Amino acid sequence: MILPDGYSDIPAGKIAAVVTHLEMTAPPVGRDDPPGSWSLRKVDTPALPWYRDLFRRVGEEWLWFSRPRMNDAALAAIIHAPDVEVYALTVNGRDEGLLELDFREPGQCELVYFGVTAGLIGTGAARFLMNRALERAWSGDVRRVWVHTCTFDHPSAVAFYQRSGFRPFRRQIEVADDPRLDGTAPRDAARHVPIIE
Repeated sequence: MILPDGYSDIPAGKIAAVVTHLEMTAPPVGRDDPPGSWSLRKVDTPALPWYRDLFRRVGEEWLWFSRPRMNDAALAAIIHAPDVEVYALTVNGRDEGLLELDFREPGQCELVYFGVTAGLIGTGAARFLMNRALERAWSGDVRRVWVHTCTFDHPSAVAFYQRSGFRPFRRQIEVADDPRLDGTAPRDAARHVPIIE
């Protein structure tokens, strides 16, 4: 469905975002790591409470709602799949960033989730995490790496991905129930997106 030019009403209780899909079809020119004391660790068979906690701390402010709405069996089926890899960015012994790579489609890697907690934004931690993400994504028989972001995300997300070597190739509108109205996210999350009941 193509939306008409001009304004389109979004029903009360819903949220709407412009989603930008970005891809790269060859490994990018490497970028230097910024100075910092971060490390990356692979988390094999992530414990669901650990994953849910880190996912919430990284994504709640940006209204990441799909995984919190999943029951344990559905979530485990994804993050425990053999071709899905989960990593934590660690600083001072604490997990403060999430990287999830999905290799289930042959020849492709999707950066499914990528982000750092609020205190690390602007410190270079995301650059460090992206460098590791791209190293891992391109380490196998991959011809394409892709990611999507939306207007609920950090305002610099698209530019960050483009500086990392991704190019936009598709735009969509996503409409969903507001996760703050059903208890998936707290009502004070994502203050940059007003609640309309």
